[in-house]
Amino acid sequence: MTNANSRGGGSGLKRYFQFGEKPFLKGAGTKSPEAWFLGTKAENAEELERLVVEAIRDHSFWRRNFHPQDPTHITEQSKRHPSYLHAMDSLRDNFRSLLSFLKKSVPFFSGRYQGHMNWDTTLPSVLGYFAAMLYNPNNVAFEGSTATTLLEMIVGDDLCRMLGYSIPDEDAIERGAIRPWGHITCGGTIANIEAIWSARNLKLYPLALREALKAEPSLATARALTVTTCDGRKEPLLSLDTWSLLNLKVDDILALPGRLTAEHGISGDAITEALSRHSLQHLGILEFSRRYLGDVKESPVVLVPATKHYSFPKAAAVLGIGSANVIDVPVDRDARMSLPDLERILRECLQARRPVYTVVGVLGSTEESAVDPLKGILEMRQALQKSGLSFTVHADGAWGAYFAAVLRPDEGPREKEAPHGPPPEVGMSGYVTAQLSALGRADSITVDPHKSGYIPYPAGALCYRNGAMRDMVTFKAPYIVHGDEEPAVGIYGLEGSKPGAAVAAVYLSHKVIRPTRSGYGQIHRRALFNCKRFYARLLCMARPDDRFVIVPVPRLQAEVSGSDVEAEVRFIRERINRRNEDELLADPEAMALLPELGPDQNILTYAVNFRNPDGSLNTDLEQANRLNKAIYDLLSIDPGDEIYGYGMIVSTTDFSEEHYGKTFIEDYKRRLGVSSSPGSTVTVLRSTTMAPWLLSMPEGSFLDVLEFELRDAILKSMMRDSMFQIFNEIDTNKDGVLDVAEVMSKFREKGYRDEEVDAFLRMCDLDKSGTVSLEEFLGAFSQFVAKSKLASGVSA
Repeated sequence: MTNANSRGGGSGLKRYFQFGEKPFLKGAGTKSPEAWFLGTKAENAEELERLVVEAIRDHSFWRRNFHPQDPTHITEQSKRHPSYLHAMDSLRDNFRSLLSFLKKSVPFFSGRYQGHMNWDTTLPSVLGYFAAMLYNPNNVAFEGSTATTLLEMIVGDDLCRMLGYSIPDEDAIERGAIRPWGHITCGGTIANIEAIWSARNLKLYPLALREALKAEPSLATARALTVTTCDGRKEPLLSLDTWSLLNLKVDDILALPGRLTAEHGISGDAITEALSRHSLQHLGILEFSRRYLGDVKESPVVLVPATKHYSFPKAAAVLGIGSANVIDVPVDRDARMSLPDLERILRECLQARRPVYTVVGVLGSTEESAVDPLKGILEMRQALQKSGLSFTVHADGAWGAYFAAVLRPDEGPREKEAPHGPPPEVGMSGYVTAQLSALGRADSITVDPHKSGYIPYPAGALCYRNGAMRDMVTFKAPYIVHGDEEPAVGIYGLEGSKPGAAVAAVYLSHKVIRPTRSGYGQIHRRALFNCKRFYARLLCMARPDDRFVIVPVPRLQAEVSGSDVEAEVRFIRERINRRNEDELLADPEAMALLPELGPDQNILTYAVNFRNPDGSLNTDLEQANRLNKAIYDLLSIDPGDEIYGYGMIVSTTDFSEEHYGKTFIEDYKRRLGVSSSPGSTVTVLRSTTMAPWLLSMPEGSFLDVLEFELRDAILKSMMRDSMFQIFNEIDTNKDGVLDVAEVMSKFREKGYRDEEVDAFLRMCDLDKSGTVSLEEFLGAFSQFVAKSKLASGVSA
């Protein structure tokens, strides 16, 4: 009889490979980033072309040799028919038109692109996707994906290992070891929704089992079943109150069906049938609550950091939890979930006997790449379980979980490498390392290969520490797969059809670029090196005579510790900012500080503020926000624009006190110089650095290029903002346009002649309407200033 803890989906892959060699994802992989990408100038285009042609030829060979005696339809004669020739001409013409239109796409591959979480995709992932796409597998069911379903099971295990979930062998599973499990989704949103779905169903599962034990004759022999409560009491399940059943530990809940079989001889099918009449999946949340949750006075909740992804309120809405029951935990001054606030909210839930479905820690927020204190969250759960409160812990590592590859040792024999100097890379901070080291204790983890895995869309993933948890979102009891059943992946989760090509992309990329230190870990260390240097450049960019300052959101280590900020800035300016790679890598002190600088990962947010003519810093939040929006307007692609005129591309976001909490917003406003100004929403710019390439060039550093473009945008935006203020000063009736009377009044007040005013109106009034709009004014005013020296007579 199978051990109760052995469920969770042992891979059992051996039995599916009577033919040929089983694909596997272990070994040393390769170590050259230059061979892993097409390149910013398509340097590897010839190799990609050769391999794409090989994929087409190999696929064609497969078609021709599948029952070669079968007839062909597309004959040489049909290819000469006028309608065929016309169709092929149309295909070629329209294909070339499409190729032309696609050049309006975003140049993710370029170092000038600093916007969203996109960069180049790996060559093996592109080739894997292309090759599998020719076969059009659908991983919803094995019969439509007889190859890629098996690849998905292998990929799921590889992701689990990268994240810190160890995969026990089959003998260990038979002895009771818990097996993790992962699968590919279309993205992080779907993975996060599934994680909340499984956490909700897990929380309510013991209530359904209690009712089934009472009511179903097929379970009668198990009515004396005992469970261990989260505070350590061993009690008969039927004797426990609702609150205790709602706070059992994860593995204890998932062990229940196996125990019914192991201890009481009840088959898995009988358990599934008996539970089906009492489960939430069957009854729906309203009827389930009416029957079994009558003594629960407060709606169960999901706790998330203020930096949460929008998928969590969406999950709550879809699952009937209600977005009102997704509670934002305020963040600290580093945009990480505040542990004191989390403890306060959890103790309030304990006091009110309000169930907690799950606590979500974000491992790399999409706005700030902040890493929440996952280690502290897990320790807090352990402490609160002694008081009777338990919940799942979900790690949303859609962006940042791939950084766990930095911590994973290489597999297989190490290649003997020629001695060389220190590599141009940097590790993670001590804090971030501690949080990613704790990933293996989280109950579920979202990770997106199509983000920090550099894989084409769509390729998200969800991994469970205990693979039995996947069955919480199906209509069967959590139990191990036995016998000759077809391997199943698509029955788990929200999706129906999903491309097997995405799985092949992840498989081949992981095969060539292992998710270990020398593979993906090397990519991320290099990207972190570049990001930290960009942080240092932003910090030091404003010169003494500049009328602006740049304030990165991540605080300096001296600000965190309360030590000498000026001394640290001076060190960064002298020892990090303007030094080339070789000088920096040879400086142990600088290299020790570098990993601790800047964001937790490689998304960097920052805001610009301007100085008044007297040198004082602007104190008006609205004007600072307006300046940053103007900079973004210059550094973002407008719909329909050609991309070639953009020297740098960034993104933007807003931080609001409503979501982030008072501590974070007030501290950042103070650092930006606008603490005395009303308002609680701050507009910031966002740069994402994913390129692993070195930033050095023969004539300097690519950082110089980015600085030039950003400086140019800042100065142009400041000029535009000054003109905007002049426009508002002239527009006395505040109707948004300047009429002749307003212009005459203002300019005469400054001592200018009527002919100068007439010249101004002729230059600005492009549509001959007799009034000047803001856009007309902004477009012509600077030109007029240069000609007439008007700036000396009109104040801002």
